[in-house]
Amino acid sequence: MDIETFLQNESQHPTDYRCGFVAIVGRPNVGKSTLMNHLIGQKISITSKKAQTTRNRVTGIYTDDTAQFVFVDTPGFQTNHRNALNDRLNQNVTEALSGVDVVVFVVEAMRFTDADRVVLKQLPKHTPVVLVVNKIDKDKAKDKFALEAFINDVRQEFEFTASEAVSAKHGLRIANLLELLKP
Repeated sequence: MDIETFLQNESQHPTDYRCGFVAIVGRPNVGKSTLMNHLIGQKISITSKKAQTTRNRVTGIYTDDTAQFVFVDTPGFQTNHRNALNDRLNQNVTEALSGVDVVVFVVEAMRFTDADRVVLKQLPKHTPVVLVVNKIDKDKAKDKFALEAFINDVRQEFEFTASEAVSAKHGLRIANLLELLKP
């Protein structure tokens, strides 16, 4: 592409076009990689029921007419077993948090643990953090009132910018989350 074509394409974007980096964090097995795959519309991050499947940061980009998101999928923040591998994985998470525009903190619906609280303590204080409650398709999360109460309880733990409930596995409410992240 020559410079004239590039400049013409750039001038076609609206003046309110948004672009930013989004870190996806949480404890192991809350669905971070599955969420990222649905957010960008293709499978680039490995998913498995086995913890620690994601060992390095994985970057995926989603672009539409009004915004571009650079998502950074991180390993699950390990709190139970201290060893060199887990320390390195935790360091990957901490490094991913620096320099992002927003953090997506993923928790499993109806299950907030001490491990989630440890991850919360790692989150930056001056970066917007969006709470994403995943796995709303599970039986235990299908009671709307119980799910709302759960979200309210988790919101008491941290000053979240916003929250959204999704099912990453089934792609439910992913479009809502993208719209929530645009500002």
